[in-house]
Amino acid sequence: MITDSRYAATLKHPDVEEHIDLWFYRPMGFRLALLGERLRWTPNVISVISIFLGIGAGLLCYPANWQWNLLGIMLLVMADVCDSADGQLARMTKQFSRLGRILDGASGDVWFVAIYVNICVRLTPELGWTVWALAATAGFCHSKQAALADYYRQFHLFFVKGKAGSEWDDARQVADEYSRLRFADAPLYTVFMWFYRNYTGSQEAVTPRLQMFRRQLQQQPLDENSRSALIAESRPLMKWCNALTFNWRAITLFAALMSGMPWLYFVAELTVGNVLYIYLWRTHERMCRRYTR
Repeated sequence: MITDSRYAATLKHPDVEEHIDLWFYRPMGFRLALLGERLRWTPNVISVISIFLGIGAGLLCYPANWQWNLLGIMLLVMADVCDSADGQLARMTKQFSRLGRILDGASGDVWFVAIYVNICVRLTPELGWTVWALAATAGFCHSKQAALADYYRQFHLFFVKGKAGSEWDDARQVADEYSRLRFADAPLYTVFMWFYRNYTGSQEAVTPRLQMFRRQLQQQPLDENSRSALIAESRPLMKWCNALTFNWRAITLFAALMSGMPWLYFVAELTVGNVLYIYLWRTHERMCRRYTR
């Protein structure tokens, strides 16, 4: 058990930390972050390492062999340790950046694109184009589920820790920053910001009541009693947001691969994942409506 005070400072907040993260990924990520600090790595270096590990995990989902699939899951676990470490290193060394947040989110997308494609290639001789249609639909839902879960976690952190402790970005500000960029000056960052502008815009587009509440907050912050009440109401929902993040997806993927029926992972995305998505969306929209005058 790590008791280093620096370790505690690398955690986001108990409300949004998932049990498996606290038990495994955060301690392992902290050790890797300490190594990165000694080697003078930036958080983005660890993010790039996680991308290559995730691609390797995806490639190992192709063989219809449980030993190779198990190795792929192990690589995916290592990729997520890196994903935890990059954020922890950023908090340890105060190396926060918009590019770092974008790269951190994009790394997980790359992992799962590799996983989806390799499962589809594996199953095409058996299921034909059907598996590609199933995967495309599941992938679309996956992206929406993960984006909404991330948005609600940042929303909660905003009230718990304030603006400095949250990455609850405003799509209009992101769009303004993007409009000032010149591709010739920073091509890679401009491309990343284009995707991030669309990402934040899509988060706000599906949460109209929350956006009304946010506009109200810009005019008049909540009083302390209302803030405490909102936090108490939002806190139980964080466990369902966490269910739409990496850990439970990885467990589901592991079960599907070990069963020899990897297509079951896509079915889980379309059923359980969408039920949680609808529940979280409806609950948060009703909550924000009550707090909007």
